[in-house]
Amino acid sequence: MASKEMIESAVKSYLGAIAAMDADAFANAFAPDGVSNDPVGTPAHEGRDAIRRFLQGILAASDRVSLTANQVFVAGDNAALKWTGQLTSKSGRSVTFEGIDVIQVNDQGKIQTLHAY
Repeated sequence: MASKEMIESAVKSYLGAIAAMDADAFANAFAPDGVSNDPVGTPAHEGRDAIRRFLQGILAASDRVSLTANQVFVAGDNAALKWTGQLTSKSGRSVTFEGIDVIQVNDQGKIQTLHAY
């Protein structure tokens, strides 16, 4: 089971990669066979290549994007993360949005599954 420190580190890597707009670092925050359900109810992004392409699609239309953690709750090998996002599109439109991610971290400290709401 992942330790609290491993889970907090995984969350930090995930958020840092988004803020850096680094699709490779984002994908590498996940296990090689990690699954991102972002958003829940849409087809899952399975594996690092699919997860990388998902963020690349967002980045292609964005000048800036970031998620700021408002609260992080750690239990077992999971974290529930309430966040506020900021995105500025290439056309200059800025939006603020909120969500919750539920993240399961594996024994190697990588995100195994993510459910974004």
